[in-house]
Amino acid sequence: MNPYQHLRLPLVESDVQRLENLLEASVVFGDEYLDSITTHLIKAGGKRLRPLLALSAATYGEREASPNDLMGAVAVELMHLASLYHDDVMDEADIRRNVSSVNARYGNLIAIVGGDYLMARSAGIAADHGVEMARLMAHTLAWLTRGQASEVKTIYNTGRTIDQYFEAIEGKTAALMSASCRVGALTANHSDDVREGLTEFGRCFGMVYQLRDDILDVIDVQNKLSKPAGQDIAEGVYTFPTIVALNDSPQAGELAELLGGPLDDAQREHARQLVIASGGIHAAINAADDFVERASVAISVVPSEGLREGLTAFLTSLMSEFPAY
Repeated sequence: MNPYQHLRLPLVESDVQRLENLLEASVVFGDEYLDSITTHLIKAGGKRLRPLLALSAATYGEREASPNDLMGAVAVELMHLASLYHDDVMDEADIRRNVSSVNARYGNLIAIVGGDYLMARSAGIAADHGVEMARLMAHTLAWLTRGQASEVKTIYNTGRTIDQYFEAIEGKTAALMSASCRVGALTANHSDDVREGLTEFGRCFGMVYQLRDDILDVIDVQNKLSKPAGQDIAEGVYTFPTIVALNDSPQAGELAELLGGPLDDAQREHARQLVIASGGIHAAINAADDFVERASVAISVVPSEGLREGLTAFLTSLMSEFPAY
């Protein structure tokens, strides 16, 4: 996924490139060992979607980002990176962004401490920008925690509901996307209505982004997500397509008998095929399309036609790979 080909805002792409050195400089201690930990995933690269949203919201792609705009974008990316350090400990992940995860390389304790430090630096940068941004990032951290807890408490629960699923993804994914847009609106001092519109756009963007990933987890035989298709099902994370299959399909009974615990490869593939046959993918696409529509309404208050068109095209592109469903 290359967001810039849809966004069509060259100045934003340039600003995100300028961000790289700032990210690394914001977390270094001057100690070789500690610096290798705090910069591990920064050096591994990434899409930088959250800084992209922050900088787009701030500048509309019509001017170069100011130092305040750039540091606001650094704050949201550091919070995202911190969450990845912690997620990889919880998931016992070995690989992140095609390199060894921090926990695999340095151990769980160091990964947790490293994630805590990145979170502290994010909070410190936000505080430097004033009470409103500091409050926003604190609330966002609370949402991230709530979303993670919501997911963990429903692991292997075949009675997980759509409301519980949305609670989890709004916290785990959408909250930080929403905060990213709001941070850009704050550093640029946009009007209240534009600020609220961008905030809601970011929330809807995050919901679509996670629904897309959860659809790909079921159908991704080409391994776009760098994990086996159906891995979430096997690990007891029952997402939108699986919840639909368990509750509103002819396959519900057979699938319920299969799920509720870890699956081997053959069981995972069987479960994946049952979810596909159930119509759960189609239902998830419809849910994502609804958030796309909400996002388009939210962003209509933004005075920049270029930004409205670019962000809408980018969001729409997330769902363009599922025409067969």
